[in-house]
Amino acid sequence: MAQGGHGVVRSRSLLDGAILGPAAIDAGRKLDPRVQLRNPVMFVVLAGTVISAAEALAHPSAFAWQITIWLALTVLFANFAEALAEGRGKAQADSLRRTRGDTLARRLGADGQEVQIPASQLRRGDRVVCGPGDVVPSDGEIVAGVASIDESAITGESAPVIRESGGDRSAVTGGTRVLSDRIEVRITAEPGQTFLDRMIRLVEGAQRQKTPNEIALTILLAALTLIFVPVVVVLPPFAGYAHGRVSVVVLIGLLVCLIPTTVGALLSAIGIAGMDRLVQRNVLAMSGRAVEAAGDVSTLLLDKTGTITLGNRMASAFLPVGGHTESELADAAQLASLADETPEGRSIVVLAKSHFNLRERELSPPHRFVPFSAQTRMSGLDVGNRRIRKGATSAVRHFIEAAGGRAPADLDELADRIARAGSTPLAVADGGEVLGIVELKDVVKSGITERFAQLRAMGIRTVMITGDNPLTAAAIAAEAGVDDFLAEATPETKMALIRTEQAKGQLVAMMGDGTNDAPALAQADVGVAMNTGTAAAKEAGNMVDLDSNPTKLIDIVEIGKQLLITRGALTTFSIANDVAKYFAIIPALFASTYPQLEALNVMRLHSPASAVLSAVIFNALIIVALIPLALRGVRFRPSSAASLLRRNVLVYGMGGLILPFLGIKLIDLFLTATRLA
Repeated sequence: MAQGGHGVVRSRSLLDGAILGPAAIDAGRKLDPRVQLRNPVMFVVLAGTVISAAEALAHPSAFAWQITIWLALTVLFANFAEALAEGRGKAQADSLRRTRGDTLARRLGADGQEVQIPASQLRRGDRVVCGPGDVVPSDGEIVAGVASIDESAITGESAPVIRESGGDRSAVTGGTRVLSDRIEVRITAEPGQTFLDRMIRLVEGAQRQKTPNEIALTILLAALTLIFVPVVVVLPPFAGYAHGRVSVVVLIGLLVCLIPTTVGALLSAIGIAGMDRLVQRNVLAMSGRAVEAAGDVSTLLLDKTGTITLGNRMASAFLPVGGHTESELADAAQLASLADETPEGRSIVVLAKSHFNLRERELSPPHRFVPFSAQTRMSGLDVGNRRIRKGATSAVRHFIEAAGGRAPADLDELADRIARAGSTPLAVADGGEVLGIVELKDVVKSGITERFAQLRAMGIRTVMITGDNPLTAAAIAAEAGVDDFLAEATPETKMALIRTEQAKGQLVAMMGDGTNDAPALAQADVGVAMNTGTAAAKEAGNMVDLDSNPTKLIDIVEIGKQLLITRGALTTFSIANDVAKYFAIIPALFASTYPQLEALNVMRLHSPASAVLSAVIFNALIIVALIPLALRGVRFRPSSAASLLRRNVLVYGMGGLILPFLGIKLIDLFLTATRLA
């Protein structure tokens, strides 16, 4: 399951019996040549297996049958790796189907009457009614009402969320359950195209398209395979010229060991497993291309609130002005905040209580709480003859001037100093006098600076996006350690920033949830829409975060990097692996024909037959040994491209060279001791 949840998308063990059995059956079904054609390397191995079997039938020998069996196992092991990766997704898809179930919908007719129909008959534009206990029948947007929604079936989070008409919290997902109140929903998806349907198809891998990088690597592997086919074909004439003979079975075994079977066998499983890891984090990618793009991202756009900071500004200090005392300011600020249920208001009450022991307050009538409004940009309390207000500095200044007062000379200087420090100034007035400023501090998340340092080491540039003024934005950016910031951001400035970065050749990732984020999400190379956002945002992005956790963007980049690193590491291992096999087989096969090759016969294998059989067995077993690595991925460590290349060469390159020498020699000793070759 993704972080913090216990929903339907769970990580499954590689040894889960519910997956291993069906995967083994699917591995046999995938022997269909039409399926194998999608993987040119393994198709050549399958064709070689058929030819070897025919040769074994025509000229029976223990050696020919052993080669044939191990070639067949090589194909089956490759199929098993792919089926195992797909099987984890299919198990998750079954859970999602049970979540959807047979849902009925209450559709509103033209006359406003409700008609109960199966959810599968709903069309885009239909309007349905959902009440307490009802399952939302399909994806849509609330057009009337407000309700508490249980989304645990999708996100795994047990806490209900509030959805209401209008704004950026109007989208609802099919399969979620209404807990309270009544809402009217306009359907935004056609049957079979709902969010849940797309998620099922994704985790099943049924419609997984190969990504550009995967296609390019497949072409490269096919080219390497084609190069070695004529090389092997011309060996019999050379051997005949030197009065030697090479059998068809030996040639096929040699070909299979020369071509890049290791990475060819695991390539598809690596891609499927990469998307599976994303699903385990509760992120739905619309394509594998998006996952790969995340691995190549060079510019990361991050919202300040909720991503870089905790999201709730907290009162940190009372700063009096005009000769007033800190206790006077704390008293008035707390009175003005008693009815303020926002995190900022609650923090003012707590700060006054902890600093000045201002606890339960008895308000004598008459008194009236003044709620915050966008027009006044203030809130407060009228009690007796006192009119206490707190709000933006300019709004409070206008309030006291209207009452015949005058702002102290040090008010603006103090407000600017607070803003430059990255905090928000909240002025407090009592009647015609400004008492001072409450400093509201945006708290930078613990560990976020280290995360940005890691991203910088990977060559990724981070840009903070905020609606704050440039002074506040600069202070927060410096404290968090981001590379740049965009202050007073609007949809237009976000788009302009993305296009500027892309014009420089950079790949850009960003996250958003509102309709106003949709253009930027569509423009970004990796656009992650939050599940709590609008339908427009989710349609514009190429990923959806089911948890609606803004910090997930950093995890998505790391998963993309891990996918690319895993593919690169196993490709390096496979090529090095093949080089080692050349030294194992070719000298043993042809040293008697061409004595000059004896100098390369460093492994001293028992016989030419033993050399070929040992290499074929090792070639099959190494696929099995690497399946866990392909599915779990190479461990990701933030570092530069140069460091990653060095690690690949040292660990997987040297490992690919050394391991075959040891493995083939041990198998040769076993075959010799048991007289199997």
